[in-house]
Amino acid sequence: MTEVQRDQVAAVRQFNRFYTRVMGFLDQELLRSGYSLTEGRIVFELGRRDVTEVGELREALDIDAAQLSRTLARFESAGLIERTRSAADGRKLLAALTDAGRAAREDLQNRSDRQVEQLLDALPEADRRRLVADLDSVRRLLTDSERPRTVVVRGLRPGDLGWVVQRNAVLYTQEYGWDRSYEGLVARIVADYVEHLDPAREHAWVAELDGRPVGAVFCVRKDDTTAQLRLLLVDPDARGSGIGTRLVEECMEFARSAGYTSMILWTNDVLVAARRIYQKAGFELVEENRHHSFGHDLVGQIWRREL
Repeated sequence: MTEVQRDQVAAVRQFNRFYTRVMGFLDQELLRSGYSLTEGRIVFELGRRDVTEVGELREALDIDAAQLSRTLARFESAGLIERTRSAADGRKLLAALTDAGRAAREDLQNRSDRQVEQLLDALPEADRRRLVADLDSVRRLLTDSERPRTVVVRGLRPGDLGWVVQRNAVLYTQEYGWDRSYEGLVARIVADYVEHLDPAREHAWVAELDGRPVGAVFCVRKDDTTAQLRLLLVDPDARGSGIGTRLVEECMEFARSAGYTSMILWTNDVLVAARRIYQKAGFELVEENRHHSFGHDLVGQIWRREL
């Protein structure tokens, strides 16, 4: 195991210790309900459907068969569930919550909701949205299941400009080794956009994936007839989902409606993925110049297309 891997393992274990303490999973009783964590999970899962096949319940919870059997027997003795044999296949055992079981599940649900509400009440709204988005990222990264992902392209909100500067700086350092002078350039571009903004002819967008920002693009005035596309950015884990193309199309459509007849952009030849998006959108390379910037020898490129 490398040093980096050890650090990663330690970070995950540290989070596990923190999370189990905050959520009270180390307590003898889950949410002071009289049920253990495993028992609470079983009650919740049984309440998802009217009747549950015990084998399917075991697979859904990834629980030991003997432990599940003992727990269901206790629930049955307490009047929380009823167990019957399947009429279609007598080898299969079915379980269903009784009225008392459904009441117990509702009580657990209410206790769980109140606990989470108390945690979220301590956070500003922006931090709540960030927390929910980050939790969703963890779930997606740790599961193999596929589900539709929601992409939204919207205008700027408070905090987005700072995010654009921060993400550009981090990603271009990670992926290309560019130094902090690039972060300074992005900060100046963003500051100029705010200071000289003409809302009728300039705009900026952020792309969200499942509620979290993963991309951005700016449309600014170059001259009376020419718009300039600037700071196109797509997070690595959102690439391949068409977000870059959507941002460029949004930018071009706005430029047309604002009365521009052409659009240009400046990039560097090492940005291969971005170049593919520009070519697909109809941009053509019109000029190249070698330069030393951001700690590297680069080839700058100007691309152009008529609108």
